[in-house]
Amino acid sequence: MKILVLNCGSSSIKYALYDMDTKKVLASGGAERVGLDGAFVKVKLPNGEKKTIMHDIPEHTEGVKFIFSLLTDPEIGAIKDLKEINAVGHRMVHGGEKFNKSVLLDDEVLKAFEECSDLAPLHNPANLKGVNAVKELMPGLPQVGVFDTAFHQTMPPKAFMYAIPYELYEKYGIRRYGFHGTSHRYVSARACEFLGLDPEKTKMITCHVGNGGSIAAVKNGKCIDTSMGLTPLEGLVMGTRAGDIDGGAVLYIEKKLGLDADGMSDLLNKKSGVAGLTGGSSDMRDVEAAAREGNDRARLAQDMYFYRIKKYIGSYAAAMGGVDVIVFTAGVGENQTSMRSEVCKDMEFLGVKFDEVRNMVRGEEAIISADDSKVKVVVIPTDEELMIATDTMNLL
Repeated sequence: MKILVLNCGSSSIKYALYDMDTKKVLASGGAERVGLDGAFVKVKLPNGEKKTIMHDIPEHTEGVKFIFSLLTDPEIGAIKDLKEINAVGHRMVHGGEKFNKSVLLDDEVLKAFEECSDLAPLHNPANLKGVNAVKELMPGLPQVGVFDTAFHQTMPPKAFMYAIPYELYEKYGIRRYGFHGTSHRYVSARACEFLGLDPEKTKMITCHVGNGGSIAAVKNGKCIDTSMGLTPLEGLVMGTRAGDIDGGAVLYIEKKLGLDADGMSDLLNKKSGVAGLTGGSSDMRDVEAAAREGNDRARLAQDMYFYRIKKYIGSYAAAMGGVDVIVFTAGVGENQTSMRSEVCKDMEFLGVKFDEVRNMVRGEEAIISADDSKVKVVVIPTDEELMIATDTMNLL
């Protein structure tokens, strides 16, 4: 069975074609600058080589159509005919309270998903464009939606509610939803396989740390809390997002700068976080290098970034009554050894005995705690695309 995974953003389309009999990626790549000048598609060839192809992509249907043509291209394609694709699995960002698992996408489901667009105005409409593009180009092909928010729907009300007038939750669905759920679900399950643990008897904290980041408390295989909220803005210090901030500070900034809601959203989502603190890059590799060279603001940004992760780990260990496993994943989590080291420093009271030598690993599964550590600390590279493909296959 061959499954195509699509992740449609506001101006991008990532894709991966899987042979589910072998779990092998047959083709992968992504279109960038959809709807903008200078659009292009990056393709990863079977031999590992990457190729960039310039192509005008005015909207998502054209982007998906061009990706289909690349999949069947005589020179760089992976299949001879589009009919070899059995289904398409889509990353769907915000399912609100309507979806707690992956579903086949029919008209009724798509209508319910569209009603969640107010909660993710940049992401959900783009996801829908991808679904409609496939429907137009390959009518009748089964399509499955895998929701970023679904894994977190097991959170209890005490964790997901905000202390605001209850009517705002009833009328507008204002509550904490959480994101990166597909990644948290994948790495929590994979970590148990890797360590030979029963997920239904394990307390785990999964740290998805990238340019965007979130942490989840996973108790006995279910999420009981996570750091992101109504939107992906809450929680950790991120590349360009502020993370946790006093609502009063938001109102104060609005007044001082004369910003409207859109201006404030732009400031908190795109001009804050690490980039806002340093006045420069949002890439933690650049920040780490600048901190080593004595840049005080880079050092401050790095310290805040690490501290917020440590604080969430401590609070989630308290919420679960202990922790058995701490997982690091995503771009920074899988590759920045200094982050993992600083976060795990002085955590012996929690049962963590860190191994600095084992920690010198990047991008591969590894145990980075000592043999006699009561809490296992591991690196598990995430694979959201495989999770989406697996859900799609299982639903078929």
